[in-house]
Amino acid sequence: MTTDTERTSLLKMLADQRDFLRYTLKGVDGEQASRRTTASELTLVGLVKHVSEAERNWIRFAQEGPAAEPVDYEDPGTWQEQVDSFRLLEGETLEGVLAGYERVGARTEEYVLSLPDLERSHPLPAAPWFEEGASWSVRDVLLHILRETAQHCGHADVIRESLDGQKTMG
Repeated sequence: MTTDTERTSLLKMLADQRDFLRYTLKGVDGEQASRRTTASELTLVGLVKHVSEAERNWIRFAQEGPAAEPVDYEDPGTWQEQVDSFRLLEGETLEGVLAGYERVGARTEEYVLSLPDLERSHPLPAAPWFEEGASWSVRDVLLHILRETAQHCGHADVIRESLDGQKTMG
C-alpha cells in the first residue's frame, strides 16, 4: 500500500533530478545546448528532450497500459525515432523543449497525486530487454523514470563540463 510519504518522496526525488538536469542548461544558449562536446552524439538539449519524451511515454503506459500495436524492433524507423528523440528537429528550440519538460513534470505529478495508490499495474510491452510476461506498477514506472533521469543528469554534467567547465554539483 502506498503511503503519502512514499508518494511525496518519489515525486520530490524526481523533481530534484529534473532540476539538476535543467540546471546543466543554466546560462547556455540554443547553439551551445545543441553542441556535442564528447565522442557521444549526446547534447544538453537532446538529453532534456529525450528524458521528457521518455517520461511522457512511461506515464502514458502507467495510465493506459502498453500500446495496442507492438513495436517492430527490426524496422529502421523505430531506431530513427529513438535517435530523433535526442536532438532538436526543425522548428524545435531550447526554450520549447524546456517548457515542454515543465509541462510533462506537472502532468506526471498531477497524475500520481490523483491515484489512490501506486499499485495500478500493466503488462510490459514485448521488447528484448523486458522479461516476458512481466508487469510494472505505477511505482515501478516512477522508479524507472527516476533512474533514467538521474542517469542522463550525469551525462549532462559531463557534457556541460566539457562545454565550458561548469558543473552541476561540486
